[in-house]
Amino acid sequence: MRINILTIFPSLINSFVNESLIGKAQESGTLEISALDIREGVSGVHKAVDDTPFGGGPGMVLKPDPIFNVVENKKPPRPLYLLSPAGEPFSHSKAKELSKLDGFSLLCGRYEGVDQRVRDHLIDGEISLGDFVLAGGEIAALAIVETVTRLVPGVMGNLESAASESFTQGLLEYPQYTRPWEYKGLTPPDILRSGNHKEIELWRKAKALEITLSNRPDLIEKRGGLTDQEQSLLERKFT
Repeated sequence: MRINILTIFPSLINSFVNESLIGKAQESGTLEISALDIREGVSGVHKAVDDTPFGGGPGMVLKPDPIFNVVENKKPPRPLYLLSPAGEPFSHSKAKELSKLDGFSLLCGRYEGVDQRVRDHLIDGEISLGDFVLAGGEIAALAIVETVTRLVPGVMGNLESAASESFTQGLLEYPQYTRPWEYKGLTPPDILRSGNHKEIELWRKAKALEITLSNRPDLIEKRGGLTDQEQSLLERKFT
């Protein structure tokens, strides 16, 4: 998979994507992630990529010509998404959709945003990380890259791990424990060392339902509510 990120801070992107699982996946050839410097689309000494908005108002706006020039010269893989508070809310289902592509690109907004001509004539869509505002799109881009690439075969060592995580089944993830068994008098539930894998699986499902109902009841509603089997599972006592 090939991913390009258009930004005025390429070093911020590169320092992240060259580490951990993403870095290893690039070394193996599974991923190819590049930061494209928007300033390369500007001539002149000062490399100005922004200017004041027509009609007045606070802040600065990213100019259209540097972005158009970088896209035309570097030809980043399509689709090209602008990261913006006005975009489609990012979700696990969107991550799955992107993970099946051969590549895509992300344009990081800055300042008061980008010239509308970029929106109207260059990008293929807009993505928002949530109902809040960041100084720029770089953090959002990195979050999207990590979310998407871990779903790409060959990036994560254990595919079962990705399949059992929060949102994959429409639920939040169940509690996790590891060694030591006892710490400061605190121990995990006994069922986790029972050796009964079927019962452990049911316990985990019950806990995932319990946590989702408590923290994100909207996810349960989106699934159409609890089934009779799930309701019985929540009422069950595990030993």
